[in-house]
Amino acid sequence: MTNDIAMLGIDIGTTSTKSVIFRTNGSVLASSEISYPTLSPQPAWSEQDPDVILNAVKQSITQAVASSGVSPTSIASAGFSAAMHSLLAVSKEGKPLSKSIIWSDNRSSEQVDTLKATVEAKGFYLRTGTPIHTMSPLAKLLWFKQHSSGLFTQADKFISIKEYVWFHLFGEFVVDHSIASASGLMNLREQQWDQEILHYIGITTDTLSELVPVTYKKVLPSESIAHELGLSPSMPFVIGASDGTLANVGVGAGSSDKTVITIGTSGAVRRTVTEPVTDPNQRTFCYALSDNKWVIGGATNNGGNALRWYRDEWSKGQFATDEMQNKGELYEYLLSLAEKSPAGAQGLLFMPFLNGERAPYWNPSARGAYVGIGNHHTQNDFIRSLLEGVIFSVYSVGIALKELSGPFTEIRASGGFARSPLWLQILADVFNKEIHVPSSYHASAFGAAIISLIATGHLDSFVESDSWTTIDKVYTHQANNHETYQRLHEFYAEIYQSLETPFSKLAAFQKEYTSHLPLK
Repeated sequence: MTNDIAMLGIDIGTTSTKSVIFRTNGSVLASSEISYPTLSPQPAWSEQDPDVILNAVKQSITQAVASSGVSPTSIASAGFSAAMHSLLAVSKEGKPLSKSIIWSDNRSSEQVDTLKATVEAKGFYLRTGTPIHTMSPLAKLLWFKQHSSGLFTQADKFISIKEYVWFHLFGEFVVDHSIASASGLMNLREQQWDQEILHYIGITTDTLSELVPVTYKKVLPSESIAHELGLSPSMPFVIGASDGTLANVGVGAGSSDKTVITIGTSGAVRRTVTEPVTDPNQRTFCYALSDNKWVIGGATNNGGNALRWYRDEWSKGQFATDEMQNKGELYEYLLSLAEKSPAGAQGLLFMPFLNGERAPYWNPSARGAYVGIGNHHTQNDFIRSLLEGVIFSVYSVGIALKELSGPFTEIRASGGFARSPLWLQILADVFNKEIHVPSSYHASAFGAAIISLIATGHLDSFVESDSWTTIDKVYTHQANNHETYQRLHEFYAEIYQSLETPFSKLAAFQKEYTSHLPLK
């Protein structure tokens, strides 16, 4: 394939939508990113306005195309990526009847505890590959049924944010196998809605969108919409897959056993496999990438959000100027302080569970903690310990993943943390492996663009696209640091186990105490 083909990747993320126009060698011709807020009208709630996101999608596409200098007829295809686990209720006409509840929402914790105690729970996980957790649309539907029964019966459909965007562009309710496989409602091996689970919830397939392959494609229904977006009316849009699975494709791990570690707002460890793999201990997920590829691994709830929390809550008034506070310079300053602390942060451990935890513990009641504070610890140690704690959380996922699929051969890093040499060095030292950093930071959008080329016949398979990824840097592990981190991770795991019951009690207390407080 020649490099003169342009392709569009649209990544509907948690904090923003990015539209990126690529060449097939991975070079970026233009990009646009439109941010939007997450709303928390009650404690433990995390939701977004679907129309704000729909407008962000349209605006980002328009801006990317306009700034690219590429003729609309030169863009071969467009593909969608989207964050997993969102759910909103809509009318028959596609009007939103609720906000879009996102993956970090914990309102359904009671429904999750009830479901986990049933004999059906493990079978649900083994058939769907989605752990029983508040992130899943399964749990959100159970919450709707119990706490909003009128809306539960009134809604024509329950859909994800990608389905909402697709409906308002193309006028049909469809969902790709990849997004559906992360709902807790789809049988992985049959690639159909699981009837037993739907019966347990009290819904039918009519309440859900039609399942379609990730290569399903459509053209815009009118020339006016195409011209509004700056695109050719004949250019096909491909429904694509989920952001996590497409991140593997975007860093050259779509067809191999390379392990991908992503840390953005949250974290994840993933591998691509050729058949569904679930964990008897229910620690990992298994999501569809295509008809013959699946991605297994685990996602954590806490990554870059922990450093942002430290910046916002601990750094107020302490550092430099307001100008530094308002810019990304403050992150760089905090990281420079962390570099002054030795590996292991002088024995200070950070448990990074600010938003509860997903893999491998799947415990929404887990809470953050600094453990081992002594009067010898400095601010530098607190920051470095935070970075190390986030890596310990993904390392815990890595241990479970290696038990299921064998040792790691090569690790590739993606996400915002891949811009931090210190964080990447900690990752290399904890995992005791070289860390390969691809040159492109738009992994999910690139993966979406690649899958659009496969769907339109411009590309045969992920094998070819894997060779498009170039490695920008390689971080080599340091043996002495690994020994330090091995000991500290053992403490980390022991501390979590010892605090599991107190975490639950404290989470219940916090819920009771904060229910009457004004929200931030």
